Amino acid sequence: MATIKDVAQAAGVAPSTVSYVLSGSRKISAETRAAVQAAVEELGYHPNAGARSLRSTRTDVLALALPLSGTGYLPVGGRFMYGLSEAAGRHGYLVLLVTPPGAGDAGAGLERAARSRFADAAVLMGVEMEDPRVAAMRVLDFPVALIGHPADESAAPWTDLDWEESALASVRALRDAGHRRVLYLATVEEDVDTRRTYSVRGIRGAERAAAEAATHVDVCHSSGDPAELYRRLDARFDAADPPTALAVQHPAAIPGILRHLAARGIQVPRDVSLVAVGSFPEDLGGLDVTRIELPVAEMSAAVTRLAAEAVEAAGDPGRSGGPSARHRLIPPRMIRGSTVAPAP
Repeated sequence: MATIKDVAQAAGVAPSTVSYVLSGSRKISAETRAAVQAAVEELGYHPNAGARSLRSTRTDVLALALPLSGTGYLPVGGRFMYGLSEAAGRHGYLVLLVTPPGAGDAGAGLERAARSRFADAAVLMGVEMEDPRVAAMRVLDFPVALIGHPADESAAPWTDLDWEESALASVRALRDAGHRRVLYLATVEEDVDTRRTYSVRGIRGAERAAAEAATHVDVCHSSGDPAELYRRLDARFDAADPPTALAVQHPAAIPGILRHLAARGIQVPRDVSLVAVGSFPEDLGGLDVTRIELPVAEMSAAVTRLAAEAVEAAGDPGRSGGPSARHRLIPPRMIRGSTVAPAP
């Protein structure tokens, strides 16, 4: 499917000039107009009517595309709904929640929002490394911004916590306390299998830590089934060389993990140290855990700004921004708690 950029290249003009010719909003020379019209006919380009109307009529609504999951990550969505609503309000936007109508159909609700144009842009959560929703929205000329760090950083504007550095910093904090056998508990298998960005990049950080000298890092996937999660933990702690420290990228499971370990006679931090990776305060049940928190307010503000800028860019095809304006990678900040002690 030809795009306005394809027409511009074929006609030897800027995309904004193509837009002006098609909309009649500015006076263009007869020669340039003829070149653009010839390129349109040759490429079979059909302007998106919704995209044209977007330039003159705004809804002042951002659609939040939130995949539903039964793995215990819905509290994350709830926190971002609140954070985005606050940030969007400062930009004059309302937030509309868009969820898939059924399992395995994550993009259907978003496509409906894009085609009907009842929002100006969408914020995508639960982003996969190669997320098909991004390409689908590009075809529909519908602006998006991502909460997630995709494989193709130029695919769409995005923001995220630097999960790779977060995992690396967590293992290093345990190593600095003298721990040489660290269990990295990654996200749940569903998120690993679908290549959610936070899962993939967190594991990459743990693997980088494992490559560093004098530290053995065992990467284990978490589970949404507590019984299965505890079985996996038991297998590690029953081994000949059990871990002396845990870095947990499934923070909502931490209270249960601590209870399970205590039932085995394993106390934190006396017997095993623990760091939470990407937590909310409520994840930890008021416990004073050494942690890297998920910066929801900062991420919400960044993605709202990126979405608003994408809306403006859609209204002005000639506008462009440099790479620094299209993404925001937020460095981790370690908060010291009482769950890390010197290795026993």
